[in-house]
Amino acid sequence: MRIDLLGVLDVRENGVSVAPTAPKPRQVLALLALHADRVVPVSALIDELWAGGPPRSARTTLQTYVLQLRDLIALALDQQAPGVESDPPPRRGAKDVLVTTPGGYMLVLGEGSSDVREFERLSGTGYRAIDQGDFRGASRLLREALALWTGSAFADVQTGAQLEMESKRLEEGRLCALDQRIEADLRLGRHRELLAELTVLTSRYSTHENLHAQFMLALHRSGRRGEALDVYHRLRGTLVRDLGLEPSPRLRQLQQSILTAAPETPLAEQQTPAAASVPAARTGGTDSMRVN
Repeated sequence: MRIDLLGVLDVRENGVSVAPTAPKPRQVLALLALHADRVVPVSALIDELWAGGPPRSARTTLQTYVLQLRDLIALALDQQAPGVESDPPPRRGAKDVLVTTPGGYMLVLGEGSSDVREFERLSGTGYRAIDQGDFRGASRLLREALALWTGSAFADVQTGAQLEMESKRLEEGRLCALDQRIEADLRLGRHRELLAELTVLTSRYSTHENLHAQFMLALHRSGRRGEALDVYHRLRGTLVRDLGLEPSPRLRQLQQSILTAAPETPLAEQQTPAAASVPAARTGGTDSMRVN
């Protein structure tokens, strides 16, 4: 089975799509696919579908959705893949792929693949590469992880409480991987290559301090000190206006470092404990900033 959730929902068995078009069965499949090889309780599925106000027929209706999914899986299993020998291994049935358990249902991934799990594997390996000072390897791994995203998580799925929470978790992981990939690229001296990307990102994430700090560094190291200081002032204005907050001490320190540096001199690497802490930078938000 192949599961893609980081964009449009696409679940394939034997190379054939088993994703239904109806919204609620599609929700059920998305939640089961996200937790593939783990039991999803009936209560969680009902909460996802009906947001705390299920009809009396909720369990029966959920069973109907599961039967519809099994019908699609059975059709996919009936398709013989090209090049398969006439004496294939024992066939699985739809009930072997979408399993009923005493407490819920489980979608069996088996030896298949999931883009969510591949993203988490690649990004985790990339973070460890940064910890070990392998910035080139980290940049490559995190680029591969980010390339798995083709849109927002569950982009074409109607989301209830469960999927909405998981979508936010995945998007935060995406932003974290992006932040750390940029960090690795800065360490490799790719500041000029990052300018266009950071222009877009700081506009999209208008209160994200770490992205703004990275933009300030990239501009300053490209000999554009005035623009780097403008980025700080725009961010400060947004934080004060929208959140009632001043920039963090670390960002103010970066601003002062740029302000006092000679325009033609790249900002020196700052080796403060806060700046060197990779885990702190992975939390996102306005206080998760690295300035080295």
